[in-house]
Amino acid sequence: MLHSVNMLTIHRRYTYPPAMEQVRTGEQSPPSGGGAMSKAASAKDRVDSALRRLESMVEERLKAEAGRADDLTKRLDRLERQHDELKKVAMEVEGRLERAMEYIRSLLAADQK
Repeated sequence: MLHSVNMLTIHRRYTYPPAMEQVRTGEQSPPSGGGAMSKAASAKDRVDSALRRLESMVEERLKAEAGRADDLTKRLDRLERQHDELKKVAMEVEGRLERAMEYIRSLLAADQK
């Protein structure tokens, strides 16, 4: 047999702590044996910390989106001005074409007489 079951098995150290082991972040104080109250306070601190991080992320996103909205507003204003200018040019060209067609018709009518 070319391949054995053992060839496919990789022995690694686990990267996650065992289920009963607690992991503390730098913001938390070491356990003080206060029981349920210290666990509740610790949980509240973690929630408060997460909320602060979330609020700061939302504020950063709002600033970025406000800047983007300002840029888009400026671009829209510029495009509207260009559109108005193009409409004026189109109306001028249309008028000139109508006058040219009338002139050509008058030349053809005079030629037929």
